[in-house]
Amino acid sequence: MDAIQQHMIDSYRAAQRGELPPPLPGRHDWGVVREARERRRFEAVIAGRPAYGRRWAALRSLLGKLGRSGRSGRSGKSGKLGKCRPSGA
Repeated sequence: MDAIQQHMIDSYRAAQRGELPPPLPGRHDWGVVREARERRRFEAVIAGRPAYGRRWAALRSLLGKLGRSGRSGRSGKSGKLGKCRPSGA
């Protein structure tokens, strides 16, 4: 049985009992996702960890480890913008 069929059965049962029908399937999905994210952030604060930026910090850490192992691909130049223009321009 899929969600639509279950919703139809629940709506019929609610109508028989004189109750309000249940919400449509998927109606509150994004609210549940937001609440789960807020709960995870709250638990991080309670545990003494940073609540924001944990993914970026992990990515920076991973990329930093790759860069120190000699796999960064840099040729020793500074890489600043504007270095490829001729000096007379």
